[in-house]
Amino acid sequence: MNVLVINCGSSSLKYQLIDSDTEEVLAKGLCERIGIDGGMLTHQKKDGDKIKTQAEMPNHTVAVKLVIESLTDKEHGVISSLDEIDAVGHRVVHGGEKFAEATLLTADVMKAIEDCNDLAPLHNPANLIGIRSCMEIMPNVPMSAVFDTAFHQTMPKKAYLYGIPYEYYKKYKIRRYGFHGTSHEFVSKRAAKILGKDYNDFKVIVCHLGNGASISAVKNGNCVDTSMGLTPLEGLIMGTRSGDLDPAILEFLANKENLTLSEVTAILNKKSGVLGLSEISSDFRDLGEAAANGNEQAAVTLETYAYRVAKYIGAYAAALGGTDAIVFTAGVGENNIEARQMIGDYLGYLGTGVDKEKNQVRGEEAILSADNAKVKVMVVPTNEELAIARETVRLLK
Repeated sequence: MNVLVINCGSSSLKYQLIDSDTEEVLAKGLCERIGIDGGMLTHQKKDGDKIKTQAEMPNHTVAVKLVIESLTDKEHGVISSLDEIDAVGHRVVHGGEKFAEATLLTADVMKAIEDCNDLAPLHNPANLIGIRSCMEIMPNVPMSAVFDTAFHQTMPKKAYLYGIPYEYYKKYKIRRYGFHGTSHEFVSKRAAKILGKDYNDFKVIVCHLGNGASISAVKNGNCVDTSMGLTPLEGLIMGTRSGDLDPAILEFLANKENLTLSEVTAILNKKSGVLGLSEISSDFRDLGEAAANGNEQAAVTLETYAYRVAKYIGAYAAALGGTDAIVFTAGVGENNIEARQMIGDYLGYLGTGVDKEKNQVRGEEAILSADNAKVKVMVVPTNEELAIARETVRLLK
C-alpha cells in the first residue's frame, strides 16, 4: 500500500510517499511560499534524484496538484498515476480532548478539528486546508488525521490541570495538551525495542530537541506528563520560543514597551529562545561556533538551554519513580554532540551519563551511556512521517 503523508503549514506543505509494505520512502518533498510570490517545490526520489521547480502556488489545492504531478512525472516521478496512491495520512496539530488516537477523516471529524482551531490558530486551519485540498483532488481515497496531541491524552488530571480557576477548564478547556506526540510515541516504542524491553513495562524520558522542543515522561506505554502546554510555547527554551517564564512578565513588558498582549506573545514565540538570549541565531550550529570562538553570550545561552533540559529530565525521573532510559531525538537531539554532552553531564545522580566517545554520532541510533549503566542514555532518530503512515494503515485494516 502506498501512503501519501501530508504535513501542511500556513504557507508550506511537506510530503512523503511511503510504501507501507517495505516502509521505504519512495519520494519526498516540500512546497514553500504557498500564497506568496516566489513559490518553490523541491522533490526528491529515493535514489537521491532531486529537482527544484519555481511555481506560483496561490493556494494549497494548487500545491497538492503540483505534488501529484511530481509524483507521476515520467522522468522524476515514482508512480504512473494517481490511482497508485492508496491512502493519505494528514498531520493535524491539535485534537483537543476529542481525539486520543488517530482517526479516519469524515465530515464530523473535520468539524471537530475545526472546533479546535482556537487552541491552535496558526496550525489547525492550515491542516484543514491541506485536507480539503487533498479531498478535492482525491475524493475517493481514504484519509486519516494523526494528531500531535493524541499521545498525551493519557496524562492524568494532576499533570494537565493548571492552577487557575477550574471554571476556565470547564468553559474553555484550558489545560496542558502537549505536542510532538507522534514523535514521542514513535521514539519511546523504538527505544523499548532496541533495549529488548516490554513497552508496557518500560519507563522512558523522551527529549525531542529541535527548533521546537519538548520532553515527555512515558510509563508502561502511556504518556504521564509532557513539557509543552495549552500551546507549544510552554516548557523548554527553544529556537525562538521562550519556554517557561513568570506570566507577570507579559504585563511588565507590555507596560514598559507600550506593546499589546498579542505583540508580547509574538515576541515570546518568534524572537525569544536561544535566538533572543544569544542575539546571534536560533541555529545551534551557529551558537556552537560562536561559543568556540570565545563568544560568552553564546556559551551562556547553550548552558542555559542544557540546564533547562536537565531540570525537566530530573522532574520527570521523579514523576516516573525512576526511569529505564533517557532518549534524545529530533534535529538537535540527534545531531548536536555538544548539547547532548552538556545535558548528560547533569545526569550522574541517576547513575548514568553520556560517554564522550560513544557520543560521537549524528543522526543514527546509539546508546551513549556506559555498558553497565542502569539508566540508558540513547539517540533514536524520529520518523513522524512513518508513524503517520503506520497509523493510517492500521486504521484501514
